[in-house]
Amino acid sequence: MSNPYLNPQRVCAALRTLELRPTRGMGQNFLVDDDALAAIVAAAEPNANDLVVEVGPGLGVLTWELTQRAGHTVAVELDRRLAARLREEFVSAPLTIVEADVLRVTPGALLEAGGQAATAPYKLIANLPYAITSAVLRHFLEASAPPSLSVLLVQWEVAQRITAKVGDLSILAHAVQIYAEAEIVAQVPATSFIPAPAVASAILRLRRRPALAVEVDDLDQLFRVIKAGFHQARKQLGNALPHGLATQGRPASREQVLSALAAAGVAPQQRAETVTLQQWALVAQVLR
Repeated sequence: MSNPYLNPQRVCAALRTLELRPTRGMGQNFLVDDDALAAIVAAAEPNANDLVVEVGPGLGVLTWELTQRAGHTVAVELDRRLAARLREEFVSAPLTIVEADVLRVTPGALLEAGGQAATAPYKLIANLPYAITSAVLRHFLEASAPPSLSVLLVQWEVAQRITAKVGDLSILAHAVQIYAEAEIVAQVPATSFIPAPAVASAILRLRRRPALAVEVDDLDQLFRVIKAGFHQARKQLGNALPHGLATQGRPASREQVLSALAAAGVAPQQRAETVTLQQWALVAQVLR
């Protein structure tokens, strides 16, 4: 049976019935591309043993695929009209609808809402609103119950930043890559959605690491130092890092900063995007 929620005419009719005018602020762009949908499902590989958390199910196009394959799905929807429609459409499916702001509910609470233990293994699958992508990633990756695998529809440029290599690194890249191995599975054109967003999207897959990418005693200290280094990202670190630390109320002398950079093998002329996570960890350790 083909997915009934892919039909553009049906999507438009449903939106009219619900008197729902998609808003950019809530990231309401509804997928109508069967190739993109198939790529998401293939990347996530849901099976009967899987517990899945879906963020932003919308009208149910991905929800339908998940309920055909996964053991149970917990779908988190903020819009009350969409949540009500999902309950009507998926009456007998292995599905729990949670009407809530995903950022205000812990992953463990979502699992419990689906009748599972708060520490049960699960996969995260989502079509994320662009405005909250970073916040949702941190919400799940930093949780006491993080997903083993995440497959996400995100803005193309955000996916590029998350998967960046040395020379193009950012705070976001480090914040994700410390927890997970990140890869872009496919690009999804704007025409794959109703309404079409202004930019292309990407299917991003994150595989949780068995341990953090670097061994650190204090994650907060590590990211304070990273953020300080990126405070003036286009400046050389010998100048940018002392200034960034000072703006945080944690001043360090230029001599202290140069010593920390040297210990990590980082030249003071380098810029923040060229410094690896391992090097930042050494800098943070010296500056403690």
